[in-house]
Amino acid sequence: MSEYWLLIVSAVFVNNIVLARYLGNCPFLGVSTRMDTATGMGMAVIFVTTLATAITWFVRKSLLEPMGLEYLQTIAFILVIATLVQLVEMFLQKSIPALYRALGIFLPLITTNCAVLGTAVLAVENEDFNFMEGLVFAFASGVGFSLALVLLTGIRERCAVAPIPKHLQGMPVGLATAGLLALAFLGFIGMVH
Repeated sequence: MSEYWLLIVSAVFVNNIVLARYLGNCPFLGVSTRMDTATGMGMAVIFVTTLATAITWFVRKSLLEPMGLEYLQTIAFILVIATLVQLVEMFLQKSIPALYRALGIFLPLITTNCAVLGTAVLAVENEDFNFMEGLVFAFASGVGFSLALVLLTGIRERCAVAPIPKHLQGMPVGLATAGLLALAFLGFIGMVH
């Protein structure tokens, strides 16, 4: 059980998918202007990342490897992720239309979110992970993405009302803040070894 906690802490803080591995920056920077949108995107990424990793694990181990088609992994994984995102999009459109409208173009962008694809690939290709460890890693990576997104959104909301020079407002201060947040997360590097 302690190895799972170590895996969770590692994926959320030390090897954060967006701050340490630098994957998933488009939605990370694009959705980080309003907290309600950021939390909705974070929940969608956690769900899609976890479910995509579970399905891609079986696609890789049950279909691609036995048939010697590992070279089709990226295409197969993107198809799985695109299908899941479509299902999430339809669910949000019917159940939570306000969040669906708030996420706008960034919801379909989960399909091309390299954090989701990267997490699935890392979980499947890591020889040390069994299925359950890969699933825990995927969930924790989604949580790490969401944590970073919520932290950045909170800071950017404060920056929106702060006296910042005009030429630094918007994306420049967002990028600088993301860089400083990544540096802050580097402080966790000694936690897991």
